[in-house]
Amino acid sequence: MQYKQIVFDVDGTLIDTEYAVLHSLQDTVKYMTGTKPKIEKLIFALGITGEDALRQLGMADIPFVLSLWDKNMEKYASRVQVFDNINNLLEQLTSCGYELGIVTSKTKKEFMCDFSVFGIDNYFKTIVCADDTNEHKPNPAPILKYMELVQCDKKELLYIGDSVYDMECAMRAGIDFALAGWGQKENLNTPISYLTPLDAIQHLCS
Repeated sequence: MQYKQIVFDVDGTLIDTEYAVLHSLQDTVKYMTGTKPKIEKLIFALGITGEDALRQLGMADIPFVLSLWDKNMEKYASRVQVFDNINNLLEQLTSCGYELGIVTSKTKKEFMCDFSVFGIDNYFKTIVCADDTNEHKPNPAPILKYMELVQCDKKELLYIGDSVYDMECAMRAGIDFALAGWGQKENLNTPISYLTPLDAIQHLCS
């Protein structure tokens, strides 16, 4: 078994939050500016921290706008769901002897609100959220923090994510990256790519 640690991104990899994130952000920008941006203009926000997204949008008073965004996100909670076969993937990887972890751009509060409600966080021994590092994806700091916590070698870790931010974070940290094709929204050329969670099971547990 080449890897000992299989580490996941959250949004777009384990859970499908795209609709909720983008539409709640759209509502937030409209409230703050009076102008409703097109959804495609907000796609850049997927995969980075809320603070970074709001800064790129030129928002002032980030803490207030973040709280407003969180409140708007609640309106779309019913649109957030676990991707098909993720439970099966996590169960199979655990059975195959891998230790599972998470590196996400969500804050701990966002993680608890958006992810823990699905009851699958018990699969993950180590979780690194945006609060745990000063620098965030695509900076390698979150992955490096994870490796520091679990005391593993770079070659023992595989990071699975759906965005260019995830890929760059892994590459800069010097670890292998696998594209979660089921949540991918960008055309990324990666050495390892899984079309579905079942493909990941076949590759990692064979």
